[in-house]
Amino acid sequence: MRRPAMVTGALAAIAVAVPAATPYPQVRPGIVLRFPGDHGAHPAFRTEWWYVTGWLKTADGKDLGFQVTFFRTRPPVDAGNPSRFVASQVLFAHAALSDPANGRLLHGERAARQGFGLASAKTGDADVAIRDWRLRRLPDGRWQTDVVADGFKLALAFTPTQPPLPQGQGGYSRKGPQSQEASYYYSMPHLQVSGRVVRGDRSTAVTGEAWLDREWSSNYLAPAAQGWDWTGLNLADGSSLMAFRIRRKGGGTLWAGGALRQPGGRTVVLGRSDVAFRPVTLWRSRATGAAYPVTQDLSIRVDGKVTTRRLTPMFAAQELDARRSGLPVYWEGAVRTPGGRGYLELTGYDRPLSM
Repeated sequence: MRRPAMVTGALAAIAVAVPAATPYPQVRPGIVLRFPGDHGAHPAFRTEWWYVTGWLKTADGKDLGFQVTFFRTRPPVDAGNPSRFVASQVLFAHAALSDPANGRLLHGERAARQGFGLASAKTGDADVAIRDWRLRRLPDGRWQTDVVADGFKLALAFTPTQPPLPQGQGGYSRKGPQSQEASYYYSMPHLQVSGRVVRGDRSTAVTGEAWLDREWSSNYLAPAAQGWDWTGLNLADGSSLMAFRIRRKGGGTLWAGGALRQPGGRTVVLGRSDVAFRPVTLWRSRATGAAYPVTQDLSIRVDGKVTTRRLTPMFAAQELDARRSGLPVYWEGAVRTPGGRGYLELTGYDRPLSM
């Protein structure tokens, strides 16, 4: 699902809004995903993201979690303005490293308008960059990222082992009661990871497994939405599970969904009544005061049978607090589950998301 949370609140500082000037295309059923084109940017839509999360193992057997995220947004500016200085596209990026030895999240961020050699999001195939940060798809089909942040560097390559997994109905993923409250969405689970993590003067070779999410939309959340819980899990038998719920302001679930790709390749689309998240353990952030259900029981119904698996965090303090740069607060953490590992994302626990 994910993740316009990152662009909320920051656009006012970068572009002057002209609300009536930008007719954004709407997400509708019936999409046919086409590759490699849909790996690349869709600049007419309001919001888009390339989102990679995963588990790494160092040469000495230690586990790490990581996140690399690039967002593209099209501010509501006058498309007819000929000035080269108009911020017609704005890019944001976050990177984070979860190390249980530290018990806290290391993270960095970037933001820039497209152009002038500062930032770019190419069409036709994946290649998105903000200054010295980059995520791209190579001609041989591998993906590659390089980021340099305070306290760490990531230089990672991701090798697909499965075809892209369309979410929802062939890539049309509903997020609310109205049909246009949706995104175009696909995932790439079970990516094999290799590369290096640098902390200080120490460079460590790593391997691992990752999950990549691609979404683009113009109207993501319903007005009644508070935020969401999302998880993407790579399971040991080769299956892949994505599940989410949109939480309603005042409590309860506004919408839910997901997909299970089974070991043989069959994909089961999960509807709103097929997914349930039940909080088990809360962790309260000293920095923001937000209380997150970092341990949850996730139940899904497949072919009439309900199964429940527990999501347990690598450690609790995986909150990403980006308020200093005008961005929101959310929890993005590495989690374990019986027979698998992945990531859990929790948004709207600090305050309701405003899209």
